[in-house]
Amino acid sequence: MNERARTGAGRLVAVVVTHNRPHQLRVTLARLLEAPEAELAAVVVVDNASSDGETGRVLDAMSGPRLDVFRSETNLGGAGGFEQGMRRAMAEHAPDWLVVMDDDARPEPGALAAFHACDLAGWEGVGAAVYCPDGSICDMNRPAFNPFRSARLFLRTAMGGGREAFHLGPEDYRGPERRVDILSFVGLFLSRAAVERVGYPDPGLFLYGDDLLYTLGLTEAGGRLKFAPGVRFEHDFTSHKGGVKRFVPLWKCYYHHRNLLMIYRRIAGPLFWPALLLILPKWLSKIRHYSGERRLFLRLIGAALRDGLAGRTGTDHATVVARFTR
Repeated sequence: MNERARTGAGRLVAVVVTHNRPHQLRVTLARLLEAPEAELAAVVVVDNASSDGETGRVLDAMSGPRLDVFRSETNLGGAGGFEQGMRRAMAEHAPDWLVVMDDDARPEPGALAAFHACDLAGWEGVGAAVYCPDGSICDMNRPAFNPFRSARLFLRTAMGGGREAFHLGPEDYRGPERRVDILSFVGLFLSRAAVERVGYPDPGLFLYGDDLLYTLGLTEAGGRLKFAPGVRFEHDFTSHKGGVKRFVPLWKCYYHHRNLLMIYRRIAGPLFWPALLLILPKWLSKIRHYSGERRLFLRLIGAALRDGLAGRTGTDHATVVARFTR
């Protein structure tokens, strides 16, 4: 029996993006490399110009025939890292499917076998159920629908449902597989056909929303995505736990709002401008969290609006940091 017959997905290759988180990376790579080759043929790691010294030692210590490391001379951000990693995986490892994740995320034991056991006929993307280490659902990685895809969904969102109206809830994590529009880059399985259909993430997005725009683009191009609750991932995400959500360093605020504006414009269509009238006051109200940095915060929001409305993603990251660092 050949490999494709034994594993329904055929040849699976993982893509991991890392930057200065060696302890997380070590756990993730150990988990991935525990899987037999029939379940995971190779792991491509994009080291985004890590400067801590330890990341390189972790990668050297874990080197082996299945580990392929690309060391970038500059920090490409999450978006640029996934773009480079996916390109390398496609060019060097001939995958039938890719699975992408950050360095602080990894499959739970048995997750890759569960993916191979899925019915993949007719699907170009499969999203895992992503949980925090304490077993709670990881909110930032919940699959979603386009809230503008139907009048009913839009009204439910607008009439107080908020993001709960178009994101999957706990009952969906206990239910059967179902079709969705949007998935995150944590535990996202992409077929070769998906990449051939829509290409690679836009590296100019740098941080935030690259996964939403990519999977929305795939859905709009006719690709079918599903959520598979039986495929479980862990995301040890701690950056915003506790306290007020504010961006540190502040330049991250630019990418978040610029890219979010591009997402809203893409999903809202003709309703974008009325929606912007509701969104912008909420964004500006966040100024209360930036005592001592309010003028810089307003400059960031202004730049995000200007570039987001123009769909401009080509600004060099070093320029962004220099422009928006006090």
